Amino acid sequence: MSRVNFDQLLEAGVHFGHLKRKWNPAMAPYIFMERNGIHIIDLYKTVAKVDEAAEVLKNLARQGKKVLFVATKKQAKQVVADKAASIGMPYVIERWPGGMLTNFPTIRKAIKKMTTIDKMTKDGTFDNLSKREKLQITRQRAKLEKTLGSIIDLTRLPSALFVVDVMKEHIAVREANRLGIPVFGMVDTNSDPGNIDFVIPANDDATKSVEVILGAVCQAMSEGLEERKAEKVDTDATGEEEAPRRERRAKSTIRKSAKKEDAVEDLAQEEVVETPVQDEAEEVKE
Repeated sequence: MSRVNFDQLLEAGVHFGHLKRKWNPAMAPYIFMERNGIHIIDLYKTVAKVDEAAEVLKNLARQGKKVLFVATKKQAKQVVADKAASIGMPYVIERWPGGMLTNFPTIRKAIKKMTTIDKMTKDGTFDNLSKREKLQITRQRAKLEKTLGSIIDLTRLPSALFVVDVMKEHIAVREANRLGIPVFGMVDTNSDPGNIDFVIPANDDATKSVEVILGAVCQAMSEGLEERKAEKVDTDATGEEEAPRRERRAKSTIRKSAKKEDAVEDLAQEEVVETPVQDEAEEVKE
């Protein structure tokens, strides 16, 4: 069963592309027709591509991997923040910090600085500072929170990127390509799908369009996370059931080894007793 249906996409305006004069010829396979100088996206292909992307993202979520959502355009920012936060995934909705992926250790240092400031506030060190120092640190913390607060839990490079408007987020796409990180993207008719691993042809300028596509994708990832939890519970339950069996097997092994040791000792004693008798017999013969 499809994650989205044709009518949903049609109602959300996912099919509206850009003006014909702004199109990218590489998007030709995903364009259905032209109407009033505007390209119309083939929604049947969009449905197929959403299903394909959702399935891959679901598997990533089930494996416990992180997917970084990127959307800095006004129409998509809040939708991406809400959807990504609902499934506990990191996201970037402010300016993309250059080198965020290719220079990840530096970004982690900035995040650690933010956590250090939080510790200072908790342990009382912050209260001992002068008014000017407090103001500087507070401003620094607010700035870091705005740009990096949504990726504070991203302790390693993400396993994939989901980008809304690949043309606007070309720096993020380029960094991911350089590191071999797969990119999922909502690609409009004016964009180049060449650098995107999982292309979702869709209108990336309308909030409703972004909401429908992200809703389907995040729902799939939520299912993957639920399956991961269920598998973990089953594993724990199996482990608890196996514990008594393992204990019984261990006891049985100990008993067997003890019997074997006793048998070896008995055999050794018999050899010790037999040796003098044999010597006496030899003396009598002589």
